[in-house]
Amino acid sequence: MSATAEAIGAEAAAGEHITLRPRRPGRRRIVGRGLLYLAAVVLAIWVLLPIYLITVVAFSPTELVYDYPRRLIPEQVSTETVDFFVNSTGVLAALRRSVIVAVVSLVLSTLIGAPAGYAIARYAFRGRNAFRVLILSTRAFPIVILSIPLAVTFIEWGIYDSLFSVALMHTALALPFTVLITSSIFVSVPRDLEEAAQTLGCTPLTAFIRVTLPLALPGLAAASIFTFVLSWNEVFAAVILTLRERTLPALVLQSLTESPAPFRFAAAWAMLVPSLIIIFIIRRYLLGLWGRVSR
Repeated sequence: MSATAEAIGAEAAAGEHITLRPRRPGRRRIVGRGLLYLAAVVLAIWVLLPIYLITVVAFSPTELVYDYPRRLIPEQVSTETVDFFVNSTGVLAALRRSVIVAVVSLVLSTLIGAPAGYAIARYAFRGRNAFRVLILSTRAFPIVILSIPLAVTFIEWGIYDSLFSVALMHTALALPFTVLITSSIFVSVPRDLEEAAQTLGCTPLTAFIRVTLPLALPGLAAASIFTFVLSWNEVFAAVILTLRERTLPALVLQSLTESPAPFRFAAAWAMLVPSLIIIFIIRRYLLGLWGRVSR
């Protein structure tokens, strides 16, 4: 009995020792995580470095713009070039028009694309997958081919050289991605939540507004960012469809082609700022989307 008890005690001690031993992560796991962090850092540098360099050059004195090698941390800061660009003829009006076109495009693409994405996600109908491919295939047509017929059509409709015509064109460009993004978001929201809300007295509309819509806001924010940035940076359709009502990218392309480099960098910085502000405002919705995806 004593030998058996000693053996059991030794096994228990050994088992307890094994249990208390910390589990070390595998070498492959450590290497994989390190490579993931390295890729994230490289991607962040790839995105942020051009923005930083544009900002540095835009706020450098004119005589220091062509210095080589370029200092990463400027010794002097000047707003002369940016002030000259902002106060140039037509810039503020073009900036206002660009904001209006981007906001109208955002609203139209969301109002049209979100219900379409919800229908694709929630309802099974014949040809649903083919419909998705058909929506995405509309981007296969080059904008060069579409702009001239659209210009002729808008002239016949009496809306040529107006902000509404440019907003319609930008909405058409952004709508396929808005539909696909919102449909993917609505698929990730369980339908059982809507059904549970309806059993508690909600109508289908109130169940969507109170339950599904708050959960889908991160995806709608991502689609909104894409639409705003696409409309803000788009230049070819704006040049074709307008003559006097130029947006800021169209005005920059028209006026600064032969301008010195400092003014081009000032224009690039002025075009970057609104997009960064919009991303900063709705970043919390994007962080919520990334958090939900990671879980």
